[in-house]
Formats: sequence, C-alpha cells, structure tokens
Amino acid sequence: MHADQMAYDRASTVFSPDGRLFQVEYAREAVKRGTTAVGLKYKDGVVLIIDKRISSRLIEARSIDKIFKIDENAGCATSGLVADARVLVDRARLEAQMHKITYNEQIHIEALVKKICDLMQNYTQYGGIRPFGTSLLMAGQDEQGTHLFETDPSGALMAYKAGSIGSGRNAVIGLFEEEYKDDMTMDDCIQLGLKALDRATDGDLNADAVEVGIVTEKKSFQKMDPKDVSKHVEAFLKTKRSEKSEKGEKGEKGDKGDKGDKAEA
Repeated sequence: MHADQMAYDRASTVFSPDGRLFQVEYAREAVKRGTTAVGLKYKDGVVLIIDKRISSRLIEARSIDKIFKIDENAGCATSGLVADARVLVDRARLEAQMHKITYNEQIHIEALVKKICDLMQNYTQYGGIRPFGTSLLMAGQDEQGTHLFETDPSGALMAYKAGSIGSGRNAVIGLFEEEYKDDMTMDDCIQLGLKALDRATDGDLNADAVEVGIVTEKKSFQKMDPKDVSKHVEAFLKTKRSEKSEKGEKGEKGDKGDKGDKAEA
C-alpha cells in the first residue's frame, strides 16, 4: 500500500481522496478468499449449493455449516468469515420472528434482505467498528414468487437469477452466463451448480463437502439429505468422466488423421 493511502486505511469511516473506503474493500477480499457458494432459480424454486472446502481428513464435515435456515420460507448460503456470517444469520432469524409475531405473516424476502443490509451498512458508518467480512446468498419464497439475493459487505444488495459468492466467483458467473436458462428444472440447476463449483475449485468434488439447500413455492426451505447430495455428485462426476473420455477419443482420431495426411503427402 502506498504511504499516502495509509491514513485512510486505518479507519472504516474515512474516505480516501478518490472516494474509497479501504476497510470495506478489505472485507470484500475476505469474502473472495471464502468458500464458493452458488445459487440458481429454477421453474418452481431456488437451490443453494456450497463447497465446504474441507482442508483435512481429520475434520468432521457435518460440523461445518455454510447453509442456514432462517425461516420456513427463507435460507441462505455464506462465504467469508464464518463467525460474522453467524451473527447476521441470527439477526435475520430474529427479524423474521419479530415480523411474524407483529403481523402474523411471514416476512417478504426483499424486506428481510434489506434489514440485514441496513445492519451491514451501519458497520461502515461509525468509528470503532469494522465491516462484516462476509456475504450472503439469500434464497426464499413469498407472495411475489421465489427470490435470490446477494449481499455485499458495504450493505448493497442485488437480485439474481443465478449468482455466486466466494473464491472463483468470476469463473462461476462466466459459466452461468453461457449455460443458465430460465426454464431449467431443479436437477438441471443442481448439475449446473456442481459444474460451476468444480470449475471454481481444484480437484474433483467431494460429496461429503457439498451442501445443498432448496426452497420452493410449495415446500419450506430445507437442506437436502446427504444421501441425495451424494447421488447428484456421483451423477455429475460420471458425466464429467464421460465428457473427458469423449474429448480424448476425438483428440486421438484427430492425431491419426494428421498422421495419415502426412504419409500421403
């Protein structure tokens, strides 16, 4: 960092001369270093998928939670600082319950996301505190349909048809731009999401490290059973292997054709 930036780097409430809040940008970097999470809307609902990125065989995979249920109609996937995410999830659950007790109805998803983003924005505006080093992919359904929102450490929010947070986000978004379609089924979205996670991470996916959450217009938010997750991961890996073998066969045929052309010449 340049010396002239250091004075603006030490406080979250001071703008640099070019209009930047460095502490907010550092919080975004914490998110970029986090695990990859993807969310996709399909015909009847929204699916969230995350790779827990288990770094050691000694870790109990079930002890790591990156997808949380907030209310019957809402859930979220997180990336970044896990402790910060847990605080936001608890606040979201509290807001949802307060709304239900006050108005005798479930909170609208956009209203819930805005309340969480207001809290995140407050932590960029006062001295002595730091921004939340986490982002959320919020999925849910209400009277207006199904929704997928992404939050930013600055307090900004954006609605997506298919989105991603965490490391490898650019690669995932590039894949979604090419292959996502509005009329996809749940299984199609899960396979595309797994393909995106595979592209964003090194090595093959581990079924024990993949977590899936689903919410539909008729069913409340719930985590998919690990056995069903394993079936989807196995189906994806099988498809991946068959595609690799097909490419290998085409490559071999191409090489043989080139050799034949050279011999005739």
